[in-house]
Amino acid sequence: MTIIVFLVDTSASMNQRTYTGTTLLDVAKGAVETFMKIRSRDPNSRWDRYMLLTFEDPPANVKAGWKENHATFMKELKNLEAFGLTTLGPALKHTFDLLNINRMTSGIDTYGMGRCPFYLEPAVIICLTDGRKMTSTSGASSELNLPMNTAVPGSELTKEPFRWDQRLFGVVLRMAATPPVDAFTYIPSADDTAIDVMCEVTGGRSYTISSQRTLIQCLESLVQKCQSGVVVCFEKLPSDGLLFGNENEKNGEKRSTSPSLQNQAWQNCRRLIYVPRSALRGCTGGHWPIPEAFWHDIDSPSLPPRTAHPVLKFSCNACEPVVLENLPFDKYELEPSPLTQFILERRQPNVAWQVFVGGSAKYNDMGLPFGYLKASTSLTSVNLFVMPYNYPQLVPLLDELFKVHKCKPTPKWRQQFDTYLKTMPVYYATPLKRALARMGAPNFIPEQNENCLSYAVVSYLKRLKNQAKMEYDRLVASVGQCPPSCPGIKVTPRSQTSILERADFHQLLAQHRYDLSSLKQELKDCDTFLLHVELPNSTAHAYTNPFDIQRKDLLGQIARMRVNFLRIPKTGGYYLHQEENLHTAPVQDMGNYQEYLKKLPQPLREIETMPVRQHTFGNPFKVNKNIMIDEADEAMPGQSTGRKRPAADSPAASPRPNKRRPGPLPRDVTVQQLLSPLPSPTSSNSPDGVSANLFFPIDIPITIDDESEVQQLENSMSNHIGSSLENLTNHIRDGAVETNGELEIDLSISETITNGDSELVHRNNRKKSTDSANNFKVQECNFNLQKLAIIEVRKPGKCYDGIFKHLQSLQGSLETRCHFIRNVMNEAARFKKQLLVSRLEELMQSLVRFSSKEKLFLKSTNITGVRSIIFDSPADL
Repeated sequence: MTIIVFLVDTSASMNQRTYTGTTLLDVAKGAVETFMKIRSRDPNSRWDRYMLLTFEDPPANVKAGWKENHATFMKELKNLEAFGLTTLGPALKHTFDLLNINRMTSGIDTYGMGRCPFYLEPAVIICLTDGRKMTSTSGASSELNLPMNTAVPGSELTKEPFRWDQRLFGVVLRMAATPPVDAFTYIPSADDTAIDVMCEVTGGRSYTISSQRTLIQCLESLVQKCQSGVVVCFEKLPSDGLLFGNENEKNGEKRSTSPSLQNQAWQNCRRLIYVPRSALRGCTGGHWPIPEAFWHDIDSPSLPPRTAHPVLKFSCNACEPVVLENLPFDKYELEPSPLTQFILERRQPNVAWQVFVGGSAKYNDMGLPFGYLKASTSLTSVNLFVMPYNYPQLVPLLDELFKVHKCKPTPKWRQQFDTYLKTMPVYYATPLKRALARMGAPNFIPEQNENCLSYAVVSYLKRLKNQAKMEYDRLVASVGQCPPSCPGIKVTPRSQTSILERADFHQLLAQHRYDLSSLKQELKDCDTFLLHVELPNSTAHAYTNPFDIQRKDLLGQIARMRVNFLRIPKTGGYYLHQEENLHTAPVQDMGNYQEYLKKLPQPLREIETMPVRQHTFGNPFKVNKNIMIDEADEAMPGQSTGRKRPAADSPAASPRPNKRRPGPLPRDVTVQQLLSPLPSPTSSNSPDGVSANLFFPIDIPITIDDESEVQQLENSMSNHIGSSLENLTNHIRDGAVETNGELEIDLSISETITNGDSELVHRNNRKKSTDSANNFKVQECNFNLQKLAIIEVRKPGKCYDGIFKHLQSLQGSLETRCHFIRNVMNEAARFKKQLLVSRLEELMQSLVRFSSKEKLFLKSTNITGVRSIIFDSPADL
């Protein structure tokens, strides 16, 4: 994560106008927005965090800190105002403290355990200022002084207020009121300003901006500077020397020395080393630290302070680069500098220069090598290889262990390895143990060497971490809080003696010829007297608050208030105070058009109102949207749709008969169907109504599909025929008269049988007149039942008792009831209720089966009864 901090100068000098017509503060705001747009093109910008600080006093100086989002950042940037003093020193110190307080809570500085380049929090501080003199309440100064009294825990462990991954870049705005003439092909540094020295110390640089074109070039250069890395100081060993002329003379060659060789800037330079970042995780990784500049004793009760940038001393004596298989090392690329140019001009990619840290060894002030500088094979860059401490002694030992001893060390090898461990700093034990375990040789490092800090130092660091966390929480909570407003300026007397205590006080009064002795008791020395100070951010409400009216504006304000009171605004007009508010609205509210629309009067409705679509889900052309239907069906039943109508929605057709199975009865069997005649007056007056149960036979062919049904039918027919014969015999005996010892049939019965043809014709005529009325009632009843059944089908759940309850009330013929059941089945199929569909199918089949059996039973019974009547005597049966 790269932290980009914008430190904007908000002093009063930033209000001066440029040749573009804007102030320097507006130019600084535009530069911040342009930088963010250019930076967003880089894929690594997704891990960036932006902060905004000003030159104000804390906590008002932090506009966007650790917890604020991008919207808050942009809002605070637009609301910046230029007033105050140019307090660059305290502003830089507050910026460093804001960054360091989080470092202390995370513990990435690893005090006393070496400097780990892969534990970093890179920060780029961009200071936008006009480069004028530093001003404070005590006066103006041209020197930049950073106050060192700070309350940040752990600041005493580092000599400087910044860290090695924090760089300062100064953008000095020198844009005049007249268009400049760009005579520079590059962006010059602000050498005449105090911020230039601070930028060089932290590893950054300064830019002098004189036009809009140079500002864009500066921002593009700053975007390229946002790299992940740490700043180190490279120094050449004073006892080491390079005699290029002697080497050339020995080889018999004469080579002219290049200007870069004559320049001595490569011997001492401060540059950045790039720390590679993982493309997947977005973080850095490494194995070996850079040693501390002191030999840390494990029994030491404290830690000495260290410099912000480690000083790496290199030797120009050529040596071979050492690489061992499976031994990890860290590789860092150096930023282009005079040192890298000097090494690349030698064109020796196979030569390495060893690197040391002074004071890191116990018995050697220069220290032992921990890495080397080497040019790349393509001679395009210079890399720093970080190896284990004193690697020239360790690498041969490990090579001998794996190749000669096969990970079974001898006592002599053990003694040499123990000697090496004594020359190695204690904090190298843990990474060396991990490296040996990776190579396949664990348990070679004693456990007591892993504790590199004393108990007192560990407790001290834990206490600092807790204090830093509390300070961090307090600092985060204070962001955005307005500082307490100053009630006024306290008046202090110039003299220590009050006028009331003067001995000549009465003489002074007598000279003015006023007898004010009586007022002496009332005159008091008010030590708490304050002068009123108008707040810079306060908004005057001259039409609503009379105390906001200045004394000089009283007469004019009274006239305006009188006009405002007597004025009646037209439709859509405003009062004077409303018009004034329109022109004094903040910048962020000027584009809020939604609030303006809310205050407008409601427009009149149209004369011809168009239907408004209430629902936007599904088919917009559905008529009734209150009915809860399945999403798969987009229209009500009976409506025409664009898709093909499924088979379930087609008109009900007669059920297809099942395939006939062979049975005991032939296919062409005929059964005589009996029709009952209409009741005659004679039959209605008969006491027993026998004529109502008499039928005439009609031959109708029937088909029986199942043998079991035939057996059941024969059994039921035999039982019913026996009971019917017995009842009919008793009835005839009751209605007949005995003549000559023989039974004779009643006359009414014989008349009914002989006149059956004429009565059947009358019955058919009367039936046609009554069938139309009965069919209308049946259809109306069935239609109401169908609506109730459909409502029950559309209800969620699996309780179908209400549906079958309505089915029991059906009227009409078998075909009418079957058609009704098919409609209910179609509705159930639309709602994917397969269980209900199967049960309705079973019900319909049972109705058809039961109706056929009942008809066959009645036919057989009536045929037998008629035959019994026609027979001469019951004995013939």
